[in-house]
Amino acid sequence: MCGRTSCHLPRDALTRACAYRDRQGQPRLPEWRDPDKYRPSYNKSPQSDSPVLLSRLHFEKVPLGKGRRCVVLADGFYEWQRCQNTSHRQPYFIYFPQIKTEKSGSIGAASSPEDWEKVWDNWRLLTMAGIFDCWEPPQGGDCLYSYTIITVDSCKGLNDIHHRMPAILDGEEAVSKWLDFGEVSTQEALKLIHPTENITFHPVSPVVNNSRNNTPECLAAVDLLVKKEFKASGSSQKMLQWLATKSPKKEDPKTPQKAEPDVPQWSSQFLQKSPFPTKRGGARLLERWLKQEKEEEPVAKRPHNQ
Repeated sequence: MCGRTSCHLPRDALTRACAYRDRQGQPRLPEWRDPDKYRPSYNKSPQSDSPVLLSRLHFEKVPLGKGRRCVVLADGFYEWQRCQNTSHRQPYFIYFPQIKTEKSGSIGAASSPEDWEKVWDNWRLLTMAGIFDCWEPPQGGDCLYSYTIITVDSCKGLNDIHHRMPAILDGEEAVSKWLDFGEVSTQEALKLIHPTENITFHPVSPVVNNSRNNTPECLAAVDLLVKKEFKASGSSQKMLQWLATKSPKKEDPKTPQKAEPDVPQWSSQFLQKSPFPTKRGGARLLERWLKQEKEEEPVAKRPHNQ
């Protein structure tokens, strides 16, 4: 689970989204290592490169192999709900609740460190606790970095979708403690590993099922109560035509027809009962945010068929 994520921000915007304060309380930005390897995507698979935060100590004072705690960054992650009595799996996008402010949508360049907080007020990135490793080829060459996201039992709000979820670090203090292996012991850091209810989600289109599809449609919320359009195959169309002409259904004109229900009968297959309602506020904000970015970006490629 949580192997498929979205992290589509440009590199500079992603850097500003990770702004933090050092021990002296001064605002700072993280420094990239191999920045050219970062590829923004709405649909990242486990085989793709993803941005990960590490402590500066790994590169300044101690061998890279010690500590090994990291924070995996993403807009959010995808999870698939297994529907009862069917092979269908409904994808969901899961992320931090978002707050709309007057400055949201501004990801312009900052002229000075004092402007970072004023400039960055956009999507809140999901920060997931992880551990990493670094493999050095025996014959020499570039090191290979890999990471694993730590998972915990799912919170009550997500339990209907999946029984596991990533260990989410909620807030700058939790992120700092997890990364600070020099001052925070492993036993103390493990207290940060637990489920969180500060999470929201919405259903998305099956277009995300194919990892080659990299468009804003992967994140866009869909309404599961909207009746799907039936598309018949060639043989099915012939059968329907035959049924319409050869065996018409007789109706009694005196008998009033029964009104069709507003909610399609198949919708119960896709929604399981849960005492925790889906939070739609974040989904509506996401739709407005994607619409704004779509106006600023070139036309996306046509999605691949699965």
